[in-house]
Formats: sequence, C-alpha cells, structure tokens
Amino acid sequence: MNKFKKIIYLLVCITIICCACFRIDRSTQEQLSSYKNEIKKENRLLEYQVPSTIQYNGIDYRISNAPIGIYGNKLIASTIGEGPKTFNPWVSKDATSSQMADMMYDSLLTTNPITGEVIPKLAKDYKISKDKKTYTINLRKGVKWSDGVEITADDVVFTWNEIILAGFGNTSLRDSVVIEGEYPVVKKIDKYSVQFQIKKPFAPFLRFMGTQIAPKHVFEPVLKKGKRYFDSYMGTTINPNKIVSSGPFILEEYVPAQRVVFKRNPNYYTINKENNKLPYLDKYIVLIVGDLNNELLKFEAGELDVISIKGKDLPRFKSKEKKGDFSIYNLGPNTGTMFVAFNLNSRKNKNGEFYVNPIKQKWFNDLNFRTAVDYVIDRNAMVNNVANGVAQPLFTSESLSSIFLNEKIASGHERNLEYAKELLAKSGFYWDKNGYLIDKDGNEVEFDLYTNAGQTEREACGVMVKQDLRDLGIKINFKPIEFNSLVSKLMTTSDWDMVLLGLTGNPIEPHSGLNVWNSKGHLHLFNMRFQTDKFSDILTWEKELDEIFEKGALEIDFDKRKAYYDEYQQIIYNQRPIIYLYSPLTLTAVKNKIKNIYPTPLGGTLHNIDEIYIDE
Repeated sequence: MNKFKKIIYLLVCITIICCACFRIDRSTQEQLSSYKNEIKKENRLLEYQVPSTIQYNGIDYRISNAPIGIYGNKLIASTIGEGPKTFNPWVSKDATSSQMADMMYDSLLTTNPITGEVIPKLAKDYKISKDKKTYTINLRKGVKWSDGVEITADDVVFTWNEIILAGFGNTSLRDSVVIEGEYPVVKKIDKYSVQFQIKKPFAPFLRFMGTQIAPKHVFEPVLKKGKRYFDSYMGTTINPNKIVSSGPFILEEYVPAQRVVFKRNPNYYTINKENNKLPYLDKYIVLIVGDLNNELLKFEAGELDVISIKGKDLPRFKSKEKKGDFSIYNLGPNTGTMFVAFNLNSRKNKNGEFYVNPIKQKWFNDLNFRTAVDYVIDRNAMVNNVANGVAQPLFTSESLSSIFLNEKIASGHERNLEYAKELLAKSGFYWDKNGYLIDKDGNEVEFDLYTNAGQTEREACGVMVKQDLRDLGIKINFKPIEFNSLVSKLMTTSDWDMVLLGLTGNPIEPHSGLNVWNSKGHLHLFNMRFQTDKFSDILTWEKELDEIFEKGALEIDFDKRKAYYDEYQQIIYNQRPIIYLYSPLTLTAVKNKIKNIYPTPLGGTLHNIDEIYIDE
C-alpha cells in the first residue's frame, strides 16, 4: 500500500495544462509556458482530510474536518450537451445522468480523493476476511433517507439482489462482478450489517461497492411492474417530490435543455465540528449549456461559479483572474482518453441486414488498413495546434496517469506517411490518377467520421483526422452530431463507420473498463454485440482480452496484475481497433467566493460538495 500511496501522491503533484482548439504562434507558446510555470508554483498540493465518523445523539455521522462554513446561497456549475436522460442511477448509461444521480444517492464506500484508498461513506466501516472472499459492511446507525425512513441493511440487500444482480437497468455492474460464472452472494447479518461473499479473491470487488444504494420502500413496488417500467422510472419528466434521496441534495426542478436545480437534503448524515448538519449550500444548480464557447461566456458574465479551462483560453483567463475574482486550479492529468474507433461489426441485424456496409467492413477489419490510419495521424500536430503544445501524444488504452500504464509502448511512434502507404499497398489498395485511395475491388475509400457536436476540442481533432487521412487519399465525411443521436448510433443501431470520442478512465483500477474490452461488454464500441446477435464470432485477440481481464481481476498482487494489464494494452496497440490521440489535461477556474475547495485529479473540483460554502 505504501508503494501505491507514493504513486498516487506523484500523480497529484504533477502539473499540466488543458486542451484547446486553434493554431498558436511562438510568442503565445512562450506565454503559455510562463503561465504553466506560474500555476505550478501557485497551486501546490492542498491538504484535505476526509470526514471521519462520530456518534452523536445515537447517530453515526460523518464529521467534516474542513473549516466551519456559512450556510445558505447557491453554487452554479454547468454541463455540456442536452442534459440528463434519467435521474435513475441504476439505469444511467451516460456521464451527465450519472453526475446528476451522484448528487442524490450515496454509496457504501467511496474513494479518498487524495490517496485513492477505499473509505466508508454510507458504511461506518468494513472488514475483509483473511481468504479475501468475504466482505462485511457495517452501516451507520440512524442515517435516514430524505423522507425520514432509516437506511438499513434491507436497502443494501435489496439493491444488490433485486436490482443489480437481477439485471434491472444498466447491467454493467452486474457483468463486472461475475467471477467464474457466479455472482456475489449478498445477505443480511442484522439491521446494520451486510455480508458479501465471492467465489475467489477478486481485486476490484471492494471498489464496486461504490455503487449507489436504493431505498427499498420506494423501489420495491417499482420492480414489481417489470424491467421496462423500471427503465423509465425516474425519467426526466418525474415529479421531483417523488424522488427519495440519500445524498447531500434532492432534486427540486428540471427544465429541459436549461438547468437542473438541487436543494439541500435536511437529513444528510454529514455534520461539521459544531455538530450542525451539512451541506452548507441551499442549492446546487447545473446549467445545461450547448457548447464550450457558451459555457465560457456564461462564466465571464458571472452566471457560473466554476468552469474547466481549455488551453487556448488560458491567457485570457490569466489576464482576467484578479479582476474576475476567481482562481485557477491545476487538477493534474486527466484520467480519460480521447480516440478514434473503427466499427468492426461484420454481423447482420435481426432484419438480416449488415450493420456496416460489407465493403467498408473489409477495410476496417484489415489490420494493415487500421495500422496505416494510425501511422498517418499526426498526434504531435494535434498537441501543438489543438492542445497548444502542453499535452502529450497518447498511444495506450490506459491514460498517462494510470498506475497500470504500459511504459514500454507509452511513447508510441512518429507519424510515417510512407510506411502507411506501404501497408495499404500490401493489402491491395492503390491510388487513382487523382490521388484517391482505391481498394483491390475497385471501390473508392470513403467513409463517415462522427463525434458529438458542441465539443470544440473533439471537433477540432476531427478536422485534423480528416486532413491527415486525406494524405492517404481517403475521403472522410466529418459529421459532428447531437450527443443523444450519436449514442443511439453507437449503442442501438451500430450505424456508423468511425467515431471520435473520449472515455472517462480509472487510473487505479483497469477492471472498471471491462465493459469496453470484454467481447460482450455494453461499451465494446468497436465490435458491439446486441442481444439478437450471434456471439460465436469472437476474434482471437478479443478472446485474449476476455481471458486477461478475468485473470487480472483474480490476481491480488499488484506487480502480477500489472503484467496482465500491460499485455492487454499491447494487444490494443498491435490490433488498433481504437487509435488514441493525445491525453487531455485539466485546469479549473473557481470564483473566489467559493470556499473549502480542494481540487484533486481523483476527486475533481467539487468532490466535497457537502463541505463547500460561499462567502460573498
């Protein structure tokens, strides 16, 4: 564990700068470098002590170790896109919906935002047996739902047995905790204790208890109406008064495409040093903004209290920092990855039609073709022109901040147009008199590249990918579209050729990416399998990935686990179903009136939202 803590500490101490979308000259580069060094000095690692446990009036409260704050006021944040699709955390499949649910529902355990260690939340404490197959969770006594009903072991057992393991809603968690074909056995010991038993030692299992717990008295009648009803329950049209919460906030209002308004949960179980209940804030408001430019303008107009900064905007923000009464915080390396992915789906849908045009299938399933595309993409140009020269090219499926990063391939390779052409020629491709790429059957190589509209960083990268592939004679139709429409293409119809996206990573647990890499995973984007599909066409290297993730999860020793995850990264690097671009890096601007702010790479800016207050 000491080794682990040291690695996490180093990650926290790393200082870097975020992404942007325009070409910059040398003087601007020098200015950015100066700002980077200045921020490095200003934003030293902030000390934050997570809440501890205290019993007060018979209740096991979390007690805040942060300075005493002021009650009242509202904090206004933002989200890009069209807003949440649901407020039901057990149904959610998108980041925005999950973020909204996190305000309302707490989990048994959570992650220390500084060290990355697992710490209690709804649980008072936990114990792991010597054989590492039995986990005992002891709940806090006297903690209540927002409607006043006590939270007990019955809620925990109900959530796991009747929702998660029964396959209601998003089954990602259920699929992730299958150990040699068996689910965990979850049973009640007493009113405040629950036992989880697993077949074999399973390294990621403790972190999977970071899922939210549902109120049994609310959801039990919902389950009786079936899975379809459950999937629609707590949709965006629900009356907020019907939502029963355990988190720091309760939904008060949702105005589609405009805002989500949360109000303080009076029954929340965190108190300050004066034994007064938190959170301090009366309201937490999330404005739904259409794009990054609109978000920036709202922050400058005083309509937002916190915003992520892109590299191109850093000089602008630094020049306005004092007058604008805000501070810039460096959160360290972004834990996510940005990439382009091919659609390798060669199956037919339930109507007997190919998901992907058979001609394009041949291209995308040709390793030489995929490798050629990889070698023609100019990551350094993206770093310089999109990320303003302060990001790093990315070649691995683990982020640069991951403690499981395969260092042997992390540096990747340089762009090599001639080598890319050689690879295409090996597969029978050739060029016509106009320089367009033609396959061996005489078809001109042309296909679509999608991303979500409004994400200017991704749109800028998409333009550069299109330009790079033009050097190979490939015609790309770049199509930024509304996010929900893009999700439908990816998750429902598989009606796409190539996509430019980003995924939120977990730098301390690769198994959280199981649904991306497992051949049956719900986020196995590059070769998505639907319920009506046959599952007998698993590619050899897909099968290898399945086996690696199964073995890696069962291995407790860190070094041995890392060997497995090094291997999976090598497979992705060799096979290139996904081609990584560069590592996005993060800065945040926060109004100075916001107090008790302790931004970290693992926790983000508002990880301790219940302790944050406003001093006007």
